[in-house]
Amino acid sequence: MDKKNENKVQIWAKKETLAYEEELETLQIEFLKLQKHVKDKGQKILMIFEGRDAAGKGGTIKRITEHLNPRGARVVALDKPSDIEKTQWYFQRYVQHLPSAGEMVLFDRSWYNRAMVEPVMGFCTERQHHKFLKDAPEFEKMIVDEEIKIFKFYFSVSKKEQDRRFKSRETDPLKQYKLSPVDKKSQALWNEYSLAKFMMLSSTHTELAPWTIIKSDNKKRARINVMKHILNFVDYPDKISNDKIKVDRDIIVYGRDEAIKMEQEFMFSLKEDIS
Repeated sequence: MDKKNENKVQIWAKKETLAYEEELETLQIEFLKLQKHVKDKGQKILMIFEGRDAAGKGGTIKRITEHLNPRGARVVALDKPSDIEKTQWYFQRYVQHLPSAGEMVLFDRSWYNRAMVEPVMGFCTERQHHKFLKDAPEFEKMIVDEEIKIFKFYFSVSKKEQDRRFKSRETDPLKQYKLSPVDKKSQALWNEYSLAKFMMLSSTHTELAPWTIIKSDNKKRARINVMKHILNFVDYPDKISNDKIKVDRDIIVYGRDEAIKMEQEFMFSLKEDIS
């Protein structure tokens, strides 16, 4: 054997995997350009990542921030509120984490806990839930008025795929930490989460802070399209051509359209139950 090759092994990879890695690298380079522009111009960008458990939020955040300078890109993933925080204005503990000039901040779950997990799991009252749905658009208007550009993503995974991912976490020692008691109840409470999602989209999708739905059964396509979507809505020097950041409309769905579709599905289901 050639000594130059004796410490090498041959690795086979699918063409689609290589294409994904190549496209991901291209987009990550664009995010580096974007970060430099945000810093130079003192801009403020906020990204919110919501969705069902195991929908792919964390993996997408990881790919976005992987090569960014951590001094200008922060990930916020808050634990459950402390006893003191429970007595404060609901949005108070989130305000301190909003971006300053030159920063990009990514929330791995956010104040929208009160729109999904909390009401479904009984961690807040019905009044608190409805008050939140009324207050959130006003809070986000204040954020936008402070010249913070906001992106809100909801990762939508199918029930079958969520179940598959949960089972994978149970057997993978590197992923077991992700599986919580709340996660284990997600399948049984699927319909309750669906209703909460509909109420959230109907109440908090606004012109100033719209929701973007990410169909995330295919994690790689979801990641790529989130990155493309963001790049489509910001300008910076030496930006890649538009055809390179064209999103897949099977993956990216406008929040209002998703709410209308869900309402139609609920009405059809109700008619089926009556008949």
